[in-house]
Amino acid sequence: MPSLIQSKDRKTSVDVVFDHLQKAITTLELLPGDKISEADIAAQFGVSRQPVRDAFSRLQNLDLLVIRPQKATEVKRFSLREVTKSRFVRSSVEAEVLRRASRLATPADGKVLEGHLAKQAAVVEKGDYEAFGKLDYEFHQELCRIGGVEFAFEVIAVEKASVDRLCLLSISKEDRMPQLLEDHRAIADCVKAGDEEGAVKAGMLHLSRLDATIEAIFERNPDYFDT
Repeated sequence: MPSLIQSKDRKTSVDVVFDHLQKAITTLELLPGDKISEADIAAQFGVSRQPVRDAFSRLQNLDLLVIRPQKATEVKRFSLREVTKSRFVRSSVEAEVLRRASRLATPADGKVLEGHLAKQAAVVEKGDYEAFGKLDYEFHQELCRIGGVEFAFEVIAVEKASVDRLCLLSISKEDRMPQLLEDHRAIADCVKAGDEEGAVKAGMLHLSRLDATIEAIFERNPDYFDT
């Protein structure tokens, strides 16, 4: 791996190590409970241990790492309590977003949503889980914009991030992208038609897709979760 000092985008060593590890964790290259070493990461990137320590601290602040004195740093396991909390908060906010978007959507907004759906369909065809995840964020952000509550996406994004690794496990293992795309179509159709309650119903069904999967992942891999 080339020296980080020569990084073309002039990111700091901390930024590059952070970006690499965040992607490895969120894409499940590093699994919940995996242990990582400051010294090993420093050697891998050809840097001192300080920028690695700083990157670890940032990842801990995002609830992705657990750093304990005199013990190995490890990738944060899932917490069923935190997952439940995140999904409650997100569903409450998203329901209001969908009501507002349905009331305020214009024909131009409808065309924008159709554009988002076309992009999603293209990556579903390719089986690109990572790209679909990014487009999923953009779709829900667009709904906040249409509803005139762009700030609501800040809340949604935080809560969504807390279960993203579980989402990726479910999408990749069960090929759920086509189903999620159909959910997005149903949401968009209701928003375009001004059907507030229909949009909320479709949105809550969409969010509930993960429930059975979380239970199944817990049964198959209890070591991924805090006891």
